[in-house]
Amino acid sequence: MVRNVTLMSRTADTIIIAILVISSLLCIFPIWYTIAVSFSDKAAVAAGMVTFWPVDFTLSSYKKILQEQAFFTAFGVLLKRVILGGIINFVVCAMMAYPLSRTPEQFRFRNVYMWFIVFTMLFSGGLIPWFVTIKSYGLLDTIWALVLPTAVPVFNVILLVNYFRSIPKDMDEAGMMDGAGPWYMLIKIYLPLSVPVLATITLFSIVGHWNSFFDGLILMNKQENYPLQTYIQQLVVQINTDNMTTEELRQMAQLSNKTLNAAKIVISMLPILVVYPFLQRFFIHGIMLGSVKE
Repeated sequence: MVRNVTLMSRTADTIIIAILVISSLLCIFPIWYTIAVSFSDKAAVAAGMVTFWPVDFTLSSYKKILQEQAFFTAFGVLLKRVILGGIINFVVCAMMAYPLSRTPEQFRFRNVYMWFIVFTMLFSGGLIPWFVTIKSYGLLDTIWALVLPTAVPVFNVILLVNYFRSIPKDMDEAGMMDGAGPWYMLIKIYLPLSVPVLATITLFSIVGHWNSFFDGLILMNKQENYPLQTYIQQLVVQINTDNMTTEELRQMAQLSNKTLNAAKIVISMLPILVVYPFLQRFFIHGIMLGSVKE
């Protein structure tokens, strides 16, 4: 293909590239600034001296967070939540999306179920009924209170339904002629062909469980059951200086809310930054195909 390169097109390309570069820098700078603050002395941060690089480099904030056993306990709870929640979300989405992607002739009440799940995405019962329901099932202070209420991410189900519908119907006909049943079609044909959208919804599930702190705050009564985000959110609030030693008080004097909060943000986002590059190549392809309805 021969491209007609004119002055106007070159100017437009330059402007677009400049806008994208500026947008990227605007997204990267807050993250970089947060990292710099987390490694800076509290006096330098309070004086506004930190910009691109840490001032009076110190690891006091990270030492304060990492020296407590409660941190590793909360991290273990979070890992358990991410693993269990991710598996449950994956299984439920796949089992729910496959029948909903069938034609009304194959699944008679498909449209009724589809409207029902869309309604639940738009309207909820409210916070108090949600809490009372979880309490009535005896799930408080258990890991299941963190994973079961979010077992059906409707948005992910819709993405997977639309992706399944984009798979050629010839696959169904060939499978039926060979005697393949619904379970065989789902596991052996549809899931292997849906790797991009499966990676996308898996990323959504991981990020959602990793960043959630509010449910742990209201569903867990014991600190040892807090997931990491809830523990970090409560770290500064629950600091008790009554029983601290002289060395601990000296360390506290080197800290501030800004440096501690920055360190919390860095620790929270680091695992996602590590995982995301491995799934990024599937992300755009999966969400675009999963969002187009035929």
